[in-house]
Amino acid sequence: MGHVFDNVASKYDLMNDVMSAGVHRVWKDTLVSMLGAHAPNCANLQVLDVAGGTGDIAFRIAHELGRASSAAGTAARPAADGEAEVARIVVSDINTSMLAEGRRRAEQMPSLAMPSAPRLEWVPADARQLPFDDCSFDVYTIAFGIRNVTRIDEALREAHRVLRPGGRFLCLEFSHVTNPLLAAAYEHYSFAVIPAMGELVASDRASYQYLVESIRKFPKQEEFADMLRAAGLRSVTYTNLTAGCVAIHSGFKL
Repeated sequence: MGHVFDNVASKYDLMNDVMSAGVHRVWKDTLVSMLGAHAPNCANLQVLDVAGGTGDIAFRIAHELGRASSAAGTAARPAADGEAEVARIVVSDINTSMLAEGRRRAEQMPSLAMPSAPRLEWVPADARQLPFDDCSFDVYTIAFGIRNVTRIDEALREAHRVLRPGGRFLCLEFSHVTNPLLAAAYEHYSFAVIPAMGELVASDRASYQYLVESIRKFPKQEEFADMLRAAGLRSVTYTNLTAGCVAIHSGFKL
């Protein structure tokens, strides 16, 4: 599966725009808005964005945390070693080509070099075996990545492990359309149109054929919510967007 993202890394975000007519930007903004990361009490937030190679989610969160840092006017909370803890976003992805694309984009963003910007780190890692200590992060995000993990249950247990008590899990993923008529149209669009777009825009039909097939196989909303609960997350909820075309799943480590 890894070669799929080697092939499409440079065109990944462009294809997202083409496939969703730009609506993926609204979905991602909605995910980040649910964090409330612009609030002053989030100025020292520790965030792990898994399968976030190109930085689309991380950059949005960084913008919000920059606002929080500017508005805080308070000292950073102490870390375990007694030093002040500063806001940090760790972008993790199993695919180094995707991470390289994210680093390239980050270097072109002057706002990320501002003193108020959070620290960004880029770490190659498998979502099933994260190289981070227990209870390291306040937030774990994953957008359009969990369905590509071979063992989703293992990745969810890892998410629970690395979250601090009170930490939040947020997942944005393609899901199952709730309206039967729309579902039929969406099915046709996915299998007849998206692979053709992949061939035209990214010169890679096979990779986008795989992507639409992975969407079909992904668990339905309530089934995935049950998987979060089985991994130890609590107060689990989900929010359907665009008639269930995608869903945002939320849970907490209590």
